[in-house]
Amino acid sequence: MPPTLPERLFPFLAWPRQWSPASVRGDVVAGITVALVMLPQALAYAQLASLPPYIGLYAALLPAVVGALFGSCGQLSTGPVALTALLSGASLLPLARPDTPEFIALAALLALLAGLIQLALGALRLGWLLNLLSHPVLMGFINAAALIICLSQLPPLLGLAMPRSAHFLADLAAAFGGAARPHLLSALFGGGALLALIALRRIAPALPGVLLVSVAATALSAALGFAAAGGRVVGEIPAGLPTLALPALDLHAVVALLPAAFVIALVSFMEVTSSARLISARTRQRWDHNQELIGQGLAKLSAALCGALPVSASFSRSALNHASGARSGLSAVVSAAVILLALLYLTPLLHHLPIPVLAAVILLAVANLLDFGALKRAWRASRDDGLAALLTFVATLAFAPNIQNGILTGLLLSLALMLYRGMNPRIALLGLHPDGTYRDLERFALAHPHPNLVILRFDSPLTFVTAATFEEGMLRAARAQDEVRVVLVSAAGINAIDASGLHALGGVLERLHAQSCRLAFCGLKKQVIDVLQRDGLWARLGEAASYRTEQQAVDALLKTLPDGQST
Repeated sequence: MPPTLPERLFPFLAWPRQWSPASVRGDVVAGITVALVMLPQALAYAQLASLPPYIGLYAALLPAVVGALFGSCGQLSTGPVALTALLSGASLLPLARPDTPEFIALAALLALLAGLIQLALGALRLGWLLNLLSHPVLMGFINAAALIICLSQLPPLLGLAMPRSAHFLADLAAAFGGAARPHLLSALFGGGALLALIALRRIAPALPGVLLVSVAATALSAALGFAAAGGRVVGEIPAGLPTLALPALDLHAVVALLPAAFVIALVSFMEVTSSARLISARTRQRWDHNQELIGQGLAKLSAALCGALPVSASFSRSALNHASGARSGLSAVVSAAVILLALLYLTPLLHHLPIPVLAAVILLAVANLLDFGALKRAWRASRDDGLAALLTFVATLAFAPNIQNGILTGLLLSLALMLYRGMNPRIALLGLHPDGTYRDLERFALAHPHPNLVILRFDSPLTFVTAATFEEGMLRAARAQDEVRVVLVSAAGINAIDASGLHALGGVLERLHAQSCRLAFCGLKKQVIDVLQRDGLWARLGEAASYRTEQQAVDALLKTLPDGQST
């Protein structure tokens, strides 16, 4: 049953139609399961963004509910995620010092701007604009960003101090260089947590390994006096709920953050799209990318209202949500309720949670994003795609921590490659193949149909992008044989023509006429013919533009040649 108009505006109104005793039970179980994973992840991802850990809990509360209420895919788990957290922290570091009120305020402002961008794109039905970022470029960026995240967590995992500057690789080298020595107890906590997480994932994947390891590490940290021994812990987390207020709008800060906000809106929605497509393919439930843009935009706005960092839908938590039995957004409401209880009653227990353990949580979660095979596959598919992926990967590493510049480089590269490919469409001269079709004569070693006739196939719209290439190809076709009297264009691949294409076509017609050579077409499509008729060029072409197939055109055109027959 298609959704009604109220359900399209407010998707949560459709939830009751999906409920049954079994599905509600699945939503409740899935919501609790996801919350147990989200709780330590929220603390870790806030730390990744150079924000106080409790900001991550704020981002896991109201935004998770709003994203579910107004999104179109009920199994998505909205909240803090690694990639968006890294982008947020990298965007804010040049503008303010971490652990200051200004830094937190800028994070909320960034969430507001990214949310407004997504909300506007969704409301205006412009979700297709996000497809401008090619998959190879996206994979190059994600691999580089995941590698940066993993490398950035090595110092806290080992208890090393890492400076923060405009050059990530130099900071990383400084953390491990000189007289730096790992803090033994921190390294034991971090390494032990990482090994325990890997073991639990392999031995008992159904258990909430992240929560179990975090609880055990917190208890051990308190018992051993980890903080007193020089180890870093989460520390005091304010109990209670966040104060709701819109961030202050400073014009200079808005201008400085707009590029980063656009990148976050773009990249975070790519992660949302990946999750929603995978889940909808399994559930056979419809999802709408414009509605999801609205839902994610509103979730980011609610994050700004809570004073939190930008949020997105987590691929891993969404997959866990679906696998645990979630069937509607009710699971997200249950998850938020569990986080709420933690904020109200459990914050004192999180004081001794070691930072190296949070680093281990991030490492294990982000390692799944590394897929260097995607770069190889892009290279095998196309050298252009492979080059775009590689350059984006290198640019993201080189610009780190300002990795938003890497994705912007990739985006510009994607558009440039798209334009380059569009300007160089495939043009082929055709000959009669033994199977009775007209095919690329160079590829199949075929002869021209006649010494006085050449067939050219143009596989592209005839627009301002391709007009010059079409004109050059036509003139080369006229010189392909010594006595060419007819150039026949196999035009089935010409799906559109614009004013520049008409101008180029008119110029070709005049030049061929000056050389006593005719121009003919076969396979022209209606939308092209309509434009030719409106322009008046159709009348100049005459019957020679009305042929439907190459063979029909050849048979008719050869009768107009001096010998009247083919050779």
